[in-house]
Order: sequence, then C-alpha cells, then structure tokens
Amino acid sequence: MNFKQLFQSFKNAWWGVKYVFKNEQNFRVQLFIASLVILASFVLKISRAEYILIFLVIFLVIVLEFLNSAVEKFIDVLKPRLSFQIKAVKDIMAATVFLASLGSLGIGTIIFWPYLLRFLELYLK
Repeated sequence: MNFKQLFQSFKNAWWGVKYVFKNEQNFRVQLFIASLVILASFVLKISRAEYILIFLVIFLVIVLEFLNSAVEKFIDVLKPRLSFQIKAVKDIMAATVFLASLGSLGIGTIIFWPYLLRFLELYLK
C-alpha cells in the first residue's frame, strides 16, 4: 500500500469538498438544513433506525450535489458547441438533486411529525 498516494487522494478529495463549499450556494444551504435536522434529531431523541435513515438521506442529497457540481464543471467545457444539450443536462442534474431533496423532506416529515407533535404537547401545556 502506497501511503503517500493514499494521503494525496484524501488531500485531493478534501480540496474538492472545499471547492464545492466555496462555489456552490446550494451545497451550503443543504449543509445548513442538514445541521438543523441533525440538531432536531438529538433534541427530539429519534430512534436509532431513524437516525440511520436521516443520515442516509442527508448523504444522498450531498453526494448528488457533488455529482451535479462535477457534471456542471465538466460540461462547461463543451458549452459553446452544444448549448441546448448542455442546458438540458444541467437542468436534469439539478432536477435530480431537487427530487432527492423533496424525497428527503418527505422522509423527514414522516419521521419527525410524531416527535414534533409530542414535543409540542409536552411544552405548550
């Protein structure tokens, strides 16, 4: 195993994370919302299985956002020649992240709704 090469791979991956964080507003919004969801998970004391599901959907959205960013950067090289096709690919990738976010919202609502109702009943009496 080449540890120098492995370390370089981690370094490159971290650079990618910093790049997306710095250049993609949607990623920063997604991280903010994910932080709120994780905080709510602790406050509302959701079950272990629900934590797993919450983390899975958070990472699904984040990974898709990274993929979306990578595809956008890659196809920007082709943009002058194929503008309609490039726009279609970018819109489809954006829709992919959007649909994953909507699915995550639905899953989050199903998970958190009973906890929120119980929390409100306890603290608003």
